[in-house]
Amino acid sequence: MSWYAANLNKSKHCFFDAKGGVSQGKYAALNTNLSSRDNPADIMHNFEIIAAHFNKQPADMVTLRQGVSDNAVYIDTPTWFKIYADGVVTHNPHLLLGIKTADCAPVLLADYKHGIVGAAHAGWRGAYKGIIENVVRLMLEHGAKLPDISAAVGPCMQQTSFAVQDDMRQILLNLSADNARWFLSDADGVHFYFDLSGYVESRLKNAGVENIENSRIDTYPEQNGYFSYRRNTHLGLINVPKDYPTQYSCICL
Repeated sequence: MSWYAANLNKSKHCFFDAKGGVSQGKYAALNTNLSSRDNPADIMHNFEIIAAHFNKQPADMVTLRQGVSDNAVYIDTPTWFKIYADGVVTHNPHLLLGIKTADCAPVLLADYKHGIVGAAHAGWRGAYKGIIENVVRLMLEHGAKLPDISAAVGPCMQQTSFAVQDDMRQILLNLSADNARWFLSDADGVHFYFDLSGYVESRLKNAGVENIENSRIDTYPEQNGYFSYRRNTHLGLINVPKDYPTQYSCICL
C-alpha cells in the first residue's frame, strides 16, 4: 500500500504504490513511465489521479527527466518532463514535486517552518554521486535550516533483494572504506547484497539531516504492491529498453 512518513505532513506527501490507476496488463495500475509502451492516455489519467490526491492538476506538477545524476534544480513554476535532473526544490506552495522510481529510493524532504520542500531520485549511482547532499544544499540556499528539515526514504529495493557484483561494491569502497557496512557477502563470495535504503539514509545524515524516516519497504516482492524494474527483468517482462512501469512519490507545501 502507499506509504506515508510519520515525520511529513500526511496531506502534503505520498509514496504511491502500484495500485489505484487505470493502466492494464504488466503496467497495472498506477504507471507513470511515459517512456514505456503503456497507453499514453492511461498514463496521463494516472497523473490526473495522483494530482487529484493533493487537490491539484497535472499542470501544477514538476516532473523531471531523470537519470542517475547528481543534478538538483530549484524550480518555482510547473514543468513537464523538460528538465534533466534527479533532484528538485521549491518554495512555491502551488507546485507538486514528483519523483518516479521502480527500485531506486525516492526521497522527500520538507522544512515546513521556512516553506521549502524537495525531492530526490536516489539509486545507488545518484546517491554515490551526491544527489542527496545537493538537494539539501539547494534547500539551505533557499532558506531552509538543517534542524528544521524532515526527510523520508520511501519504498525501494531492500538488501535481501539487491544482489550486486564486486565491481559495484569496489566503487563505493573506493569512495570510503566505511561503505563496506552496506554490503553482505553471498555464500559464493562473488555476489553481495546492498543496503540501498540504509546507504541513502546515511547520506542524509552526512548532509546534516537528523529527522529521518525510512520505510524499509522492499519493492521487489510482488506482494508488497510496488513496481520493480528488477522483478520485471527476472520475469522476462522487459523486451524493449525503458518499457517498464514506475510508481510516483510526491510532496508539496
